[in-house]
Amino acid sequence: MYLPTAKIRTLVALLLALGPYGGALAGPAAGEKPIDIGSRRELFVDSHLIDRLKGASLKLHRPHLEGDAISFDKPWEGRFVGYVTVLKDSNVFRMYYRGLPRAGADGSNLESTCYAESDDGVHWRKPELGIHEVNGTRKNNVILKDEAPCSHNFSPFIDTNPEAVADERYKALGGTSTSGLVAFTSGDGIRWRRLRPKAVISRGAFDSQNVSFWSESEGVYLCYFRTWDGFRTISRVTSKDFISWSAPERMSYGDTRREHLYTNQTQPYFRAPQIYLSVAARFMPGRRVLTPAQAKAIDVDPGYFSDCSDAVLMSTRGGTRYSRTFMEAFIRPGTGLENWVSRTNYPALGIVPISKDRLAIHVQKHYGQPGAKLVRYSLRTDGFISVSGPYAGGEMITRPLVFRPAGGKEGACRLLVNCSTSAPGSLRVEILDESGKTLPGYRLEDSRPLIGDFIERAVEWKNGPDVKPLAGKPVRLRFVLKDADLYSIRFQ
Repeated sequence: MYLPTAKIRTLVALLLALGPYGGALAGPAAGEKPIDIGSRRELFVDSHLIDRLKGASLKLHRPHLEGDAISFDKPWEGRFVGYVTVLKDSNVFRMYYRGLPRAGADGSNLESTCYAESDDGVHWRKPELGIHEVNGTRKNNVILKDEAPCSHNFSPFIDTNPEAVADERYKALGGTSTSGLVAFTSGDGIRWRRLRPKAVISRGAFDSQNVSFWSESEGVYLCYFRTWDGFRTISRVTSKDFISWSAPERMSYGDTRREHLYTNQTQPYFRAPQIYLSVAARFMPGRRVLTPAQAKAIDVDPGYFSDCSDAVLMSTRGGTRYSRTFMEAFIRPGTGLENWVSRTNYPALGIVPISKDRLAIHVQKHYGQPGAKLVRYSLRTDGFISVSGPYAGGEMITRPLVFRPAGGKEGACRLLVNCSTSAPGSLRVEILDESGKTLPGYRLEDSRPLIGDFIERAVEWKNGPDVKPLAGKPVRLRFVLKDADLYSIRFQ
């Protein structure tokens, strides 16, 4: 069939406009600006940057069990230790947890707050601090005593607010619905005092770990805490000074199925603080796995084997919405009847680095049993969720975004990726303009394939890795993956 030259040109222009996905790429919606990521690291834990996937998909990566971290074997600790917090503080790891040797004493002065520390995040010690007398001795690791009910769920954090004073570098909240949440502060993380005599937050259920932190991205203190609406759910409040707090706002979860979330463990991810990650305890009330005979055999308290739980992964970028990208468990209970009882498998607060390429996440095990303990899991740095391409190949293209070198630095700017491939696999990158048209010098055929396993590696094209000429302009990134996973990106 003969086509006039003018019509051929028109068809060619249309095909070019359709881009690599066989359809015109959607520009920003009316009034919507390209996403300004500056030089921030971005993880693919949600769909924030993703426009289209073709052959590729998001993949949940589960942490690997490394073994026991610490046993709760002191007389003032015991079977009902709970609500653990793990912090990386310069060259020291700090751990805080509730000591409670018997059931039925929630909110009483039988509860205490205990402390442990580590140089490497693997081997833990319980220092004899001599601060409080417990069971007739000061040779113990107790940092808070006779502060009922605040030791029930005392949860500290390191205050990164640039205006925070040195003797209030550590802050914490603790309390129940009867007391409200009381604010504490410390200069060394070990000796604590009340910031105010009475509660600073009073509207909430508060009967589990209530977590707070300074938000670098929002410029306020945040607290995520337990509320109840027929389900165990989560609300949040904000504050400029850690004393006066806003009215509670209930968190939403998109169109996902409602589930009981016992602890939320929401925290800014230290490599991308604009993203708050939540390794939450999903509680299944009345879902009993053990028979009474099995419960007796493992010596679990009779009141603590009629439910089960696991851990799920959520994220939020501020505001009142969690992204539940995966409903599947992030950490499963595992083998052994001991792990299928009530209130075991509760994650500790704290995703902490233990090396350049590995993170640590801690989980309580054997709750209500003689062998109550905390175990350590490890995960690849940034390795929560990836854009994953199969052997046959897959692609992902981003929404329009704008990047800038950190601090407006002079010189080259590079696109850094955290990725992993198989031996025959690869990752290649093409840069497009806002409408989806390939930019000269950054075509797919110019991209040098990345092969290997890298926490941080610069993407290169035939002319090198520099993307500085594109800084400040709306662009899209097209990632082509063959048996490969992409975990995070950053311009630097």
